[in-house]
Amino acid sequence: MKSNHEIDYKIYGEEMQFVEIELDPQETVVAESGSFMMMEEGIRMETIFGDGSQQQGGFLGKIFTAGKRLLTGESLFMTAFTNGGAGKKHVSFASPYPGKIIPMNLLELNGRLICQKDSFLCAAKGVSIGIEFQKKLGTGLFGGEGFIMQKLEGDGFAFVHAGGMVTEKTLQPGEVLKVDTGCIVAFTNGVDYDIEFVGGIKNSLFGGEGLFFATLRGPGKVWVQSLPISRLASRMMAYGIGQRKEEGSILGGLGNLIDGD
Repeated sequence: MKSNHEIDYKIYGEEMQFVEIELDPQETVVAESGSFMMMEEGIRMETIFGDGSQQQGGFLGKIFTAGKRLLTGESLFMTAFTNGGAGKKHVSFASPYPGKIIPMNLLELNGRLICQKDSFLCAAKGVSIGIEFQKKLGTGLFGGEGFIMQKLEGDGFAFVHAGGMVTEKTLQPGEVLKVDTGCIVAFTNGVDYDIEFVGGIKNSLFGGEGLFFATLRGPGKVWVQSLPISRLASRMMAYGIGQRKEEGSILGGLGNLIDGD
């Protein structure tokens, strides 16, 4: 018997997507703060500790569940949206930056998914949103964004967001995929995750791709994004603060004056 609410959904848009959740009476979806877009009349909004999967437990249990989220840099609180009316109602959640929203049916993923700590968007009530420590020393020290990851558990739908385009890879037993640590969106429970040194003095000093990358070993599924938010932010900072390079232009700095920069 399923323990999570059975929600229906539809994803709209291409580069800047949002997901519309259809709720039957008394169905609930939980979402990260700041992801709400719009909802129909009759839906009740409530701020809750943690993910709502243990709302019937004791006070200390709720505090512990919510406190785990602080380790991933998230808020202690989430927002629950419940259909308190008689008919079907809709609530929508928007992606925070250009990319794709990926629906994850945890029932079909053996009930567990590991994802980047800032990728979770919303989920059916009952899905547990916890933390996953990478136990290997090298992964912890050099894994960058992958040291502490989010763990989604349950048998309902969860929705994660990724930057740019997203590709899904199915790894066979023993098959290895090497990925930039920031480009990992999520992977299933059977995938082994580790960090590997790039190697070579020229690669280390002049490669421009970092000293380490992640190795993902099957069996299982892996989702990879083309534009991590950290990479997007660093480019925006470079253009906003530093001197912009006029690549391919003989005008150089004069070109900045001409185009108004």
